[in-house]
Amino acid sequence: MTREPQAAVVAGVTVDTRHWIGGERVASTETFVDISPIDGSVLGEISRGTAMEAAAAVAAAKAAFPGWAATPRAERARVLHAIADGVEKRLEDLAIVETCDNGALLRSHRRGVMPRVAHNFRFFANWLLELDHEDFETRGHTNHVSWDPAGPCVLITPWNAPLMLATWKVAPALAAGNTVVLKPAEWSPLTALLLADIAAEAGLPAGVLNVVQGYGAEIGDALTSHPDVRRISFTGSVPTAQRIAASAAANLTPLSLELGGKSPLLVFADADLDLAVDLAVEQYDNAGQVCLAGTRLLVEESIEEEFTRRFVERASALKQGDPRDEATDVGPNIHARQLEKIDGFVQRALAAGARAVIGGHRKEGLYYAPTLLTDVAQDSEIVQEEVFGPVLTLQTFTTEQEAVRLANGTRFGLAATVATGDPERAERISGQLVAGTVWINCFFVRDLQAPFGGSRRSGVGREGGTWSFDFYCDLKNTVTAPKGFANHG
Repeated sequence: MTREPQAAVVAGVTVDTRHWIGGERVASTETFVDISPIDGSVLGEISRGTAMEAAAAVAAAKAAFPGWAATPRAERARVLHAIADGVEKRLEDLAIVETCDNGALLRSHRRGVMPRVAHNFRFFANWLLELDHEDFETRGHTNHVSWDPAGPCVLITPWNAPLMLATWKVAPALAAGNTVVLKPAEWSPLTALLLADIAAEAGLPAGVLNVVQGYGAEIGDALTSHPDVRRISFTGSVPTAQRIAASAAANLTPLSLELGGKSPLLVFADADLDLAVDLAVEQYDNAGQVCLAGTRLLVEESIEEEFTRRFVERASALKQGDPRDEATDVGPNIHARQLEKIDGFVQRALAAGARAVIGGHRKEGLYYAPTLLTDVAQDSEIVQEEVFGPVLTLQTFTTEQEAVRLANGTRFGLAATVATGDPERAERISGQLVAGTVWINCFFVRDLQAPFGGSRRSGVGREGGTWSFDFYCDLKNTVTAPKGFANHG
């Protein structure tokens, strides 16, 4: 539609829905409607960017880069801590706006997600101050490794955890001395716009962080093909990543891609069964819209019956409903298009012979019943392709070798979870799994100093800790012959 976007008011919180470019709000002539998945209500009209806004944002980032790159580390760290302070000050606003925008649980946003957003900025502010590499000698020459800011970065982020996943990228990019153009997903755009306000209030110079909204290729191609962009980080689907890679190829722009997953959760007979069931039920978190989710339950045959009985008992007790309700465990899926995709996967699986132990159907609105499918073949679509909804499959194995074969038997390699009471088996199995992250008797524990990313079609590159700075910087080795200074002074 064509009209001037107005500020959205969500649960009493005002959100300016224009782009944030060069320290100013910039409107587009076109807008798109942002709808809450909770009840279908219209949250606001969002400026719909095109190549023009993309070019303006990159130009602003390019102009601001020399000043921010030259800013001393301690000052950059101070500003990032100030942003974290701003996030904590507005934590309740951010929590309720994001819940209304993407349907994730309000209690999770309050207690975990938004505190983690603040932590993202604090962690990389502190890591920046500690970032160093010991000089080393080569035949009397001194080698000194340094991290030079790369330049403007384009960060494209998904809708399932909008602000947390955005700040996993924004915080290290800014800490490294780069400037940023952030393009959030069109289904959940609001908290990125609030972040722009928070960053400006924290004293981040104009143009260092820019936020542009828009639909897919309308703005994305212009951002990822721009010759002044020095880094691109993307979290999302494999097809979109392929398009981004093709777009970036002409300029050889380095990419970090965190893509889909079809992760296994292996349960051995020697596992703590209550723990294993808890881990399995946890995969319904965020209505199954978690790239890391262990959606393929691989259970040792001897305990299948008892495991399934306990799982059904626990999963059936989950309360599904309004995510603003403190008692709700599973909220809605993000969009009607996503719900259709989820149901399509399930109905095709059922038609092919799968059996729904629980669920297997949509509910009123954008809610899908938590589902467990059995009698599925390893080469079936439901086992091989990412559903991104509250849908799990269950297969059995009899030996470690079979468990590993099934676990590694997809094109993906993002994560894996292993439940076992044998530490030697845990070490043995984890060493054989193709995954960027392996959790043993736990799930979704991520320390920001550890590398994060996927193998195979689950991604390219790693971010986290020093790995983030390695990506967002140009590493330089300066080699000096000290004897050349013998006559100095």
